[in-house]
Amino acid sequence: MRAWPPHEDETLALFVGRGSLPHVLATVHGERGGAPLHFLLAWLVDELGGGLTALRLFSALFAVASIPVTALLVRRLAGSAAALVACVVVAASWMLLFHGVYARMYSLFLFTSALSYLALLVAADRGGSRRWVLWGIATVIMVSAHPYGALVVASQGLWVLATRTRLREAIPAFAVVGIVCVPFWYTDLVLARRFDVGVGGGSGGAGAGAGQEMHGPVDVLAYLARSSGDFVAGWPAAIAAVLLLGLAGLVTLWRRDRRAALLALSVFATPALAFLTAKMGSSAAPESRHLIFTFPFFAMLVGLGVLRLRRITLLLVPVALTALVAGEIAWGYGRTPLLYKGEPASRSAARADASAWLARTSRPGDVMFGYDPLFLGAWERNRSVSHTVVPRADPVLALHALRDAPQPLGRGVWVLDASDTNNYDPKPTIPLRVPAPHSDFEARVFGPFLVIRTRRRVDTPGQFLQDSSSVMLTGKSLFLGDADINFVTVRRAADQLSRDADGGSRSASSR
Repeated sequence: MRAWPPHEDETLALFVGRGSLPHVLATVHGERGGAPLHFLLAWLVDELGGGLTALRLFSALFAVASIPVTALLVRRLAGSAAALVACVVVAASWMLLFHGVYARMYSLFLFTSALSYLALLVAADRGGSRRWVLWGIATVIMVSAHPYGALVVASQGLWVLATRTRLREAIPAFAVVGIVCVPFWYTDLVLARRFDVGVGGGSGGAGAGAGQEMHGPVDVLAYLARSSGDFVAGWPAAIAAVLLLGLAGLVTLWRRDRRAALLALSVFATPALAFLTAKMGSSAAPESRHLIFTFPFFAMLVGLGVLRLRRITLLLVPVALTALVAGEIAWGYGRTPLLYKGEPASRSAARADASAWLARTSRPGDVMFGYDPLFLGAWERNRSVSHTVVPRADPVLALHALRDAPQPLGRGVWVLDASDTNNYDPKPTIPLRVPAPHSDFEARVFGPFLVIRTRRRVDTPGQFLQDSSSVMLTGKSLFLGDADINFVTVRRAADQLSRDADGGSRSASSR
């Protein structure tokens, strides 16, 4: 639970959760967008006095709970043997292990989506208003867990229409869910506007992750293949072997139960169609984790493919399953080795020292730039640490945070990390550099972390952005990757602030 180093996205969730419940919901609903259930859990952790480990425990809880739900779902679709093999594949996967530690919403999304699919099958098989109500409750919770919950609902609707399953009961149930989820659809639109997501053609396409864009069916299929690699093992030969097993499993399922096969096809076809028709900025590029709701079905098809090897010889089943598990562990270790072996002790100690120094010397009015894990460590040691954080990747939110902060602003605080994997050349140490003008800043070095703080209050948003530019120029001189991105954010926010000031001056002059 503690091996994987803390991440800024985990810090973001906990820092947003520090406010009152109405403030948390207003922030997610009107400013940040996205599904609110994860932030609600972060708020609960804060109310109970917990921190990062407590929030990660929720991730672990939902990851573990996903396995029996996957077993029930796959058993209903493909039988007990396939369910057993699918659970082995899921349990050893990097996708489950990583998101079972990482304190974000993906293990929650896996659990709630699998539960929604299971509830749909129960309602479709047995009917009755009570079962459709239970499906509706599970689905609303699932939609509140992740924006891609809309794809889950769409895949379920596609399956109901394709199989004409209890349409008289299903159509009203889907309509009610659609209405109840209107607040969540709105938060998804807020998030989409932030990341420049739309529908139709254009220069942008649905991204494959890390800023890669997709421009047609081939790119979409390549993205789906790479995602299957993160589900099991991502080497090309392994992907090819696993996809062949999955195809064999789909053929088996189609011959055995066409209705179940149509559900699996609907689950995979819906995101593929969505990515083909969507227009996304590179910052919205989906990654393999966004398809985690398809994982139980993928594992089911792979499991059926493994079981089909019995036709050759029964010995091939344990051999193939052992190879799959070994490949999953090897891929996970190569993908995120720190998850398996922990980060270097020197980096962990340096982070602890830096956080302790910030906790001792911080003031309530300090303005922190970015959701850096050092700030999280300081807050866990001293709950009176400032609540004013300026997001580093969104100029609109950055400017909004500065304007909403208590005025005049306090001291600015920044962290530069030489060991970050986004850097051109991650290093275990960083030189002491003080931004210009040197008399305005103080700096401390803790291993790879350079903590920079203004000596006096920055007073105004404009001054904070100007000081941030100086700090980011220092980061650029050290060849830190995030400094390039942050510098653009700061300059865009400063330009917008200047335009707003000019507009206000012209308006006052005309009056």
